[in-house]
Amino acid sequence: MNIKYSQHFNLRNPKTPQTEAAYGATLNNAGGYSFELDRWQKLDRFLILGTEGGTYYVTERKLTQANAKNVQVCIQTDGIRTVKQIVTISQSGRAPKNDPALFALAMCASLGNEITRNEALKSLSLVARTATHLFVFAEYAHAFRGWGRGLKRSIGNWYSEKEPDFLLYQIMKYQERNGWSHRDLLRLSHPKPVSSKHRALFSWACSQGKKEKQEEAIQNFEQLQATHQLKQETSLRNATELISKYKLPREVIPTNLLNKKEIWDALLRDMPITALIRNLGKMTKIGLLQELSKAEDFVIEKLTSRELLKKGRIHPLTILTALMTYTKGNGFRGKLAWKPNGRISEALEQAFYTCFEHVIPTHKRFMIGVDISASMFWGNLAGSPMTPGDAAAALSLVTKSTEERCIIKAFSHEFIDLPISKSMRLQEVISLMRAHGFGGTDCSLPMVFAKENKLNVDAFLILTDNETWAGDIYPSEALRDYRASSGIDAKLIVCGMQANAFSIANPNDRGMLDVVGFDTSTPNIISDFIRD
Repeated sequence: MNIKYSQHFNLRNPKTPQTEAAYGATLNNAGGYSFELDRWQKLDRFLILGTEGGTYYVTERKLTQANAKNVQVCIQTDGIRTVKQIVTISQSGRAPKNDPALFALAMCASLGNEITRNEALKSLSLVARTATHLFVFAEYAHAFRGWGRGLKRSIGNWYSEKEPDFLLYQIMKYQERNGWSHRDLLRLSHPKPVSSKHRALFSWACSQGKKEKQEEAIQNFEQLQATHQLKQETSLRNATELISKYKLPREVIPTNLLNKKEIWDALLRDMPITALIRNLGKMTKIGLLQELSKAEDFVIEKLTSRELLKKGRIHPLTILTALMTYTKGNGFRGKLAWKPNGRISEALEQAFYTCFEHVIPTHKRFMIGVDISASMFWGNLAGSPMTPGDAAAALSLVTKSTEERCIIKAFSHEFIDLPISKSMRLQEVISLMRAHGFGGTDCSLPMVFAKENKLNVDAFLILTDNETWAGDIYPSEALRDYRASSGIDAKLIVCGMQANAFSIANPNDRGMLDVVGFDTSTPNIISDFIRD
């Protein structure tokens, strides 16, 4: 039997199985080979996706350690660039959660050189925008360093630079988180009060119930007077009037009042959009969001307000998580259960698409390939109850809603032609993909399918965790073959759904791009890349 040597070694048309190393490829966590991201791409993935829950192949601990080591490398390479990237991603609302940014900023403030440490501490208020953020940062910084003068000064400035009314709200609403309280931070940082109101607030936060220290603050702030009065109020009508008049947050409402519909109706009028989304189940449970009620109309108006969503930095994943949880009728962790209001569910879905409304269509021919292998439906995305597979299914519909010439396909170790249409609801598509999700991963299949079926595709968008291993050809090689057979200079965009170090996009091919899944800037980046 004669051997055909060119099948195994061919310089003009090489085909490398994904279980073997091609030039520039690195062993991934699934035992296949992918291309490793550079340090700055890894930093972006970590800041946006985090490592909570780990992945199918890597534990949370190992994934966090790997990303923390990369943050250290970034700090050593260019500390100022690292700080600026943290601030940019945090402030722009591109990430579902702020914790990775706070963690990385604490590393910069602790492990960088003097210039980097100073820049990080100077940027604290830009990343730690609420008291909860400040408590999280304090916890992380405490794990990396002692309480030197620079850190104390930065924490103290956070309190001193805030307007008294804003600071009052933060102290009332976020009294304690992660084992830290305002009393702890104020006693450690010794901020200089810049006004009598600041002095009264600092004294009140440190008072630990001492009446004489609380009286000065109560005299300076009507909200504190109202809070004090509310604790002693027995009339439901008077309680609702106090809440409405002084815009009191839920956190200061006595527990015995929090199951009253009238109390939630009063809270609703000035409730921040983030709190509104978080409490939809509770408000439905107690009967406030009844069909055709004024409260229902009010909530729908808020949920579908582009301005409110933008101002509140509401991330699409927050909306998607709320939609999945609310429609299911019970909480992710708690025992609360409710009967979903259909109009509220529709408003949440509309809000999800609203987050991406500014994307300009390219009018190109798209094939979206959604990885529905077993690893995509394991674990959580950015600490939410959503799996990467759920989120990828939702993101595919965002592109389909923008681009008129777009088809969605699914793959694992084999190609799966699912009947997905533009008119389908998010929940339907997610359920459909979940029902078919199994097996290994071969990210070359969308390009192979397009070549075999002679489809005209300008851009392939692959949503995956990049842990590909099952194919007979690398995805980048499959794209090259498709280009050669079709005559179309097709592009490949890889949307990474986990904070690992890998991508199927070949960094040496200018027609391939790696982006971060559920980064709010991703749709526009994709659009610009395809037009270029």
